[in-house]
Order: sequence, then structure tokens, then C-alpha cells
Amino acid sequence: MAVSASRKSSKNARKNLTLSHYSPKLSIYLLAICVILLVIFEIKSLHAQRPSLPWNFMHQWQTAINSSMMTSQECTQELKTMALKLQSSVTFLPLKDLRYSSTAQQGHTWFMSSMHDTHKEGEVQYQKFPSKASKGRLLCLKGNDTHDGSWNSYALAWPQTLPENATLLKGLTFVSYNHYNYDNIWHGLSAMVPFVAWHIKNQCAVPTRWILYHWGELRTKMGPWLTTLMEATYGEALIIEKFDGIKEGNDQIPACFEEAVVMRHNEGGMSREKRIEVYDLLRCKARAYCNVSLEGRVAEVNEKGVPVIGMTMFMRIGTRSFKNDRIVIGIFNKACRKVEGCRLLVAYSNNLTFCEQVKLMSSTDILISPHGAQLTNMFFMDRNSSVMEFFPKGWLKLAGVGQYVYHWIASWSGMVHQGAWRDPDGDQCQYPDDDRRCMAIFKGGKIGYNESFFSKWAGNVLNEVKIRKAEEMVSKKNTTGISSACGCI
Repeated sequence: MAVSASRKSSKNARKNLTLSHYSPKLSIYLLAICVILLVIFEIKSLHAQRPSLPWNFMHQWQTAINSSMMTSQECTQELKTMALKLQSSVTFLPLKDLRYSSTAQQGHTWFMSSMHDTHKEGEVQYQKFPSKASKGRLLCLKGNDTHDGSWNSYALAWPQTLPENATLLKGLTFVSYNHYNYDNIWHGLSAMVPFVAWHIKNQCAVPTRWILYHWGELRTKMGPWLTTLMEATYGEALIIEKFDGIKEGNDQIPACFEEAVVMRHNEGGMSREKRIEVYDLLRCKARAYCNVSLEGRVAEVNEKGVPVIGMTMFMRIGTRSFKNDRIVIGIFNKACRKVEGCRLLVAYSNNLTFCEQVKLMSSTDILISPHGAQLTNMFFMDRNSSVMEFFPKGWLKLAGVGQYVYHWIASWSGMVHQGAWRDPDGDQCQYPDDDRRCMAIFKGGKIGYNESFFSKWAGNVLNEVKIRKAEEMVSKKNTTGISSACGCI
């Protein structure tokens, strides 16, 4: 019985011990531990699997990069190939297009015949490179032939694809085409006027170099008068390109220009107002260069306070000179003495420097001279000054429009052309006087005189100038703030 009771008691004790281990509080602890262990396991599992996902992604990214690099390399090679094709496709054309030889001075001329000018009404006609008109392309030139312009050529090329071995010349280049030449001061000036107009319109831009062509043939210099005028206008010595240093052995290689302006119509298309603006600047710059007062003739009076009238006879020797200078000078001297304040000067155009001509013209109100290049100097006079012109026999019928050039320049520079006297007498021609073959004789003829006509003509012009100068003197005295500076500095 005792044993049985003892076993029963031991069994109850184990039962009580087991029940104490499965208490509600312990269950919660155990549950929490299980959850924590599960979380730790999952975290380790995630850490163990993480490299596998990025590896796939990185592999794909590297493949894309490699593919892109291959595409870029192929693209670069393709661009190089295209550039080489563009470079080799630059085509040089003759500067002198013989197809237009019969109409060389019309339309777009035979110089660079494939190109058209940029032109707004009343403005200068020009070509600009690079520009919208050139589609951003530069001008390239090749050749320096001085005898046949068809051996000199031009082309257009994009800056990135210049012709092979081409030399790129930096700065602004002025390219001039002239129907005539750069030694005759009238013909040369006509070619330069449009550049001065462009210079004024474009913030007084100054060229780095000049390139001169005559019928497509290269010219390497201007006459001394024209050279000095351009140096006075632009304020620096001229650099005229010869292309003699741009060679490879004996072969001429292309020269391309960072910026270029081409003129080939001289003053054609410009309005009178634009021309007057140009000649005003040329006059002012030349006077400043030669240390001549910019105040003008109104400032000069005699001891009585009467405005001085400067009458200048600008004589020639040789062709188109007066047959008897002494008599003609005497006629105008007599007319001058009849007008108070008149002062006569006699000069010969062949022995004066540029500045001597500028000074002479700046003291002139009435210019008396035979037809000839020396009359070009008239624009150095004050505006509204007068010009009297003389011709040998035969010019009216046979000389064509060229005989009117000094009428034109008088108008364009603000002068008054007082007409022309044409000698009815002269050398005889074996053909009728209206036969063009007679011009070979009349062209170099000399000029006679008509005393009564010259005296009356001079008197009328002197009286007109006297009245004008008196009016200008009063007007100037009542005017303040007159600027003596040139328009483009």
C-alpha cells in the first residue's frame, strides 16, 4: 500500500512538472523565438540569393554598352567616310566663264558665273562667304595666272571638308573683279566704292587682305593714287594676295578664306544716296590722312570778309590736252579777276602726289579740266562745288556712254557738273565723222578754245558760285554743333 501510494505521488509530481513547462507565458516566448529564427533564416536566404539577380542585369547592361560602342565606332567611321567624299567632291570651276564673253558686264558677269549676288534695292551688290546664300560654305580659290583668267578657278566648301591640302586663310578677305584695271584712278575707284559701302554698313569692318582680278586674271597691285586712298580709308597698309607662297612644289594648292566678300559689279545697283555717303567718307578720310582741314571752303575769306572762290585749272599733257594752254589760262584768269574773292590756280595732274591733289581740290570751288582720269579728284572738293569739262572733236558721236563718267561721279559725290564744251574742230578723218573708225583718231585729239564762249560760261558759273558761297557763309554762321569727324572711325 505504501509502495502504491508512493508511485501515485511520483506520477502526480511528474504530471505537475509537465504542466508547468506548457504554461501560456512560455508558449509566447517559444513562438517569438521561432519567428525570430525564421526571419534570420529568410534574411540569410536573401543574402545568399542576391548576387544572382544583379548578375543577370549587369550582364545585359555590359552587352548593351558593347553594342553601343560598336555602333559609335561604326558611326564615326561612317562620318569620316562621308567627310572624305565631301572633300573629294569639291569642284573647282574657272573664274572666267567664256560662255558669257559676249555679255561679260551684264547680269552675274562671267566672273564666278555660277553664283548670284546678294542685293537689296539701292544697296551694293555683293557675295558673302560663309552666308545663308552660300549654305554656310567658304570660298576657295586656286591659281595665280596673270594672263588668262580661265586658268584660275574657284569652289565652295564646308569648313569641315576643305579641299585636300587647302590652306585656310584667317580674317576678312576682299575679292575684287574689275572690268578695266587698277592703275587708272577712275576705273580703280569704281571697283573700290562698293567695298567702302560694305565697310560702312558692317561696323567699319577692315579686310585682312585684298585679292584683285581683272577679267579673271590676278593683279598684284593697285596704282599709287588708289593704294593711298584705300590706306587712308581703312587706316592701314594694304596686303594684296599674290598666292605665290601657297604652292606644293610647282603645283598651286587651294586657298580657302575664313570670311570673304566678293564685288564684281563696281558701283552698279547703288542709289545716289549710298554713293554720296561713300564719297563723303572717302573725302573726309583723305583730308584727314593729308592733314587738310575738315571744316570746308566756307571757312576761307579774304581781307574784306568776302568768301574766297577757288578756281582751279587742272591741266593735262599729251592726249586731250589744250592746244594752247597759255591762251586758255588767260581767258579764265580774266574772268576770275572780274569777281571779288576769286583766286585762280593752275596745276598739272601728272606731277602731283596724292596729298597734293587732295589739298588742291580742297581749296577748289570750280574745277576746269579736260576729260580724263584726273577729273576723278573732284570728290575731294566740298559738296556743291562746280565742274567744267572739255572734249576734243568727235567724242559726242563716237565715245559711247564712257564720255559721261564725270557727269556721273559729279552727281554721285554731290558736285554740280556745269556742262561740257566739245571742240567742233580737230584732226580730219578719212571716213565720215560718225564712222566708228574715226574714234582711233579723235580719242587722242587735242582741245582748242572759243574765247567768247569760255568767258561767258566762266562768268555764269562764277556768279552762281559766288551767290551760293555767300548763302552758305550765312547759314554756317547760324549753325552750331557741326561735327568735323569722319562718319566711319
